[in-house]
Amino acid sequence: MSEGLLQLIAKGEGIELEFKTCRNKLNRDVYETVCAFLNRHGGTLFLGINDNGDIQGIEPQALAQIRKDFATSINNPQKLSPPTYLSINEEEIEGKRLLRIYVPESSQVHRCNGRIYDRNEDGDLDITDQTVQVAWLYQRKQATYSENRVYPWIEIDELRKDLMEDCRKYLRINDPNHPWGKMDDMQMLKSAQLYQKDPVTGNYGVTLAGVMLFGSDHNILQICPAHRTDLILRKVNVDRYDDRDLVRTNLIESYDRILSFIKKHLADPFYLEGIERRSLRDIIFREVASNMLIHREYASGATSRIIIEYGRVVTDNPSRPNGFGLLNPETSTPFQKNPVLSAFFRVIDRADELGSGMRKMMRYCKKYGGADPQLIEGDNFRMIIHVPEFGGNPAKKATIVHMDDNGVKVSQQSGMHDGVHDGVHDGVHDGVHDGVHDGVHDGVHDGVHDGVHEHSLTETMKTIIKHLETPLSTPQLLNLLGYPRRTRNYESSIKFLLNKSLIEMTIPDKPRSKNQKYRLTEKGRQTIEE
Repeated sequence: MSEGLLQLIAKGEGIELEFKTCRNKLNRDVYETVCAFLNRHGGTLFLGINDNGDIQGIEPQALAQIRKDFATSINNPQKLSPPTYLSINEEEIEGKRLLRIYVPESSQVHRCNGRIYDRNEDGDLDITDQTVQVAWLYQRKQATYSENRVYPWIEIDELRKDLMEDCRKYLRINDPNHPWGKMDDMQMLKSAQLYQKDPVTGNYGVTLAGVMLFGSDHNILQICPAHRTDLILRKVNVDRYDDRDLVRTNLIESYDRILSFIKKHLADPFYLEGIERRSLRDIIFREVASNMLIHREYASGATSRIIIEYGRVVTDNPSRPNGFGLLNPETSTPFQKNPVLSAFFRVIDRADELGSGMRKMMRYCKKYGGADPQLIEGDNFRMIIHVPEFGGNPAKKATIVHMDDNGVKVSQQSGMHDGVHDGVHDGVHDGVHDGVHDGVHDGVHDGVHDGVHEHSLTETMKTIIKHLETPLSTPQLLNLLGYPRRTRNYESSIKFLLNKSLIEMTIPDKPRSKNQKYRLTEKGRQTIEE
């Protein structure tokens, strides 16, 4: 930990990093920096380090008072408005005590002592009297975060008081010093930034975030009619589902319903970390559940889904993308979609600090399912997580019994039935991909493909040829299709397209070359145009 902190400190002060000496008391400008971080992109504040990055430390006898003064002031609306809650972490480097405070980006405009501060490089700028910059700041906050929409017609009495009290009880037990434990409903809503003033109309009211956390199901569906999390188990009946739970309630209870569904249908193999038994399933899917709820774009009409398939779980969540494509944990920068919701979930211990969830998933997913997770950013944020299976694919073992035209019972394997019924893609991919014997595979594959016109392409084939205007390698195509490895569906699709001269190899003399790629032929280009 110390090594990581030293590397961070070595970067020096910048737009997201600030040092304050604070040897025996808080500097006056600490709160200005907090305000500026909240209004900009967030950042980390170190107490006990001077402007040059020299670690001086805080006097041990002053630590407790500094922590108390800081916590009191940031929850005082006369000092910081609207107030916020920040956690303080005590660190020790080279025998010297430091305080590290992570300040997330806020979805509101904050004032310190009635003044508005913004962050610029390593300075905190007072922009209160600069009309254009203040207007831009309000516009950026309101336009970026739909969670801040104000609904003045929703009364406080319409919210779930039992849920608010449950949150306070949890904090009284697990964090007795947290100020929310002693607040009434209105005070807690304001402190959590769930009750705000609409900057356009001037009306006060509960925000979208507040309704999603504590609203009745009726009010939630009034302001967000598309809100739902569709939980699906699809292993035997791959056309429809084997089990389903359509969750259309507040986010706190949604979190519990998601985890209950996961525990019901996913294995939890024994895993020992040191001398402690850890549930890899719970660690991973706790992050999945919180990620889907606090980073969802609730203004979108799209449905969130968690689909449990044989050997993997696929999630689909409407989002406001900060980029596109497969995320690289080494280079990607965490971006808060809903800072207010994220902060609330962190306080009640249902989410961790921004960025730590991805690190946990990269650490544990391979140990749980044998492969790293795929995190794909876009208008819908997609996760593909491999999970352990301890038996054969039930979709291939299930027997479908139905009556033919003459009233005779007919039994057949669901894998072959899917292949005939759903066409080439489902027949080969679903019926063959996960383990039908080679003889059955060849029979289904040849029987189906021989009877298909050359222009009747599967969805997999269409996807491949549509993206081959630029030559692509097998790993690139597999990533595009969302396959973790080569599948028979992929190989048969490539073989079919090559045989029909719709695509060609870039190195035809060396078919197995590691530099081999595929590109579209003129015939393939004409097929797309048709």
